Parts: sequence; structure tokens; C-alpha cells
Amino acid sequence: MLERELTVSNRLGLHARATAKLVQLLSGFQVNATLVAKGREVNAKSIMGVMLLAAGQGTPVTVRVQGEDEAAAMAAVVELFERRFDEDS
Repeated sequence: MLERELTVSNRLGLHARATAKLVQLLSGFQVNATLVAKGREVNAKSIMGVMLLAAGQGTPVTVRVQGEDEAAAMAAVVELFERRFDEDS
């Protein structure tokens, strides 16, 4: 299992569009993935679960991935967070 703490840095946080990008990205990997924020742990492949975190800009989020593609999945998630979900210029 790989675990990494990231910070939500896009202006709107993990709203519907950013959440959909994250879930779609993870669906391409053979992993179990969870996000932990504000004392809650959710399935990172579930749009509703991720939306329930209500993680705004600046929120620290722990990403955990476990499975066949865990290294590639983690790298892709880190890159998505670093690109601010392709939303901020």
C-alpha cells in the first residue's frame, strides 16, 4: 500500500468537476483507493464519497492506494493534484 498526503490547491476544491476527474482517473487502475480528510475516509473511486469530504482549497488529503497498479495510480493522482485538476491557470 502506498500513502501520500496532498493538499487541495485548486480554487474550488474537490467540487463536482474535480471529483469526476479524480474518479475517472482512478477507474483506469487496478487498485483500491481511499481519501482521508477531516476525519473521514471514503472510497476515492466513488463520486458521492469524494464529494462528501467537502474538501475545499487548502484541505490536506491523505491518498491511499493498494493493488496491482498502485505506483502508477499514485503518480497519476499526485500529478492531477499538482496540475490543480487542470482548472487554475
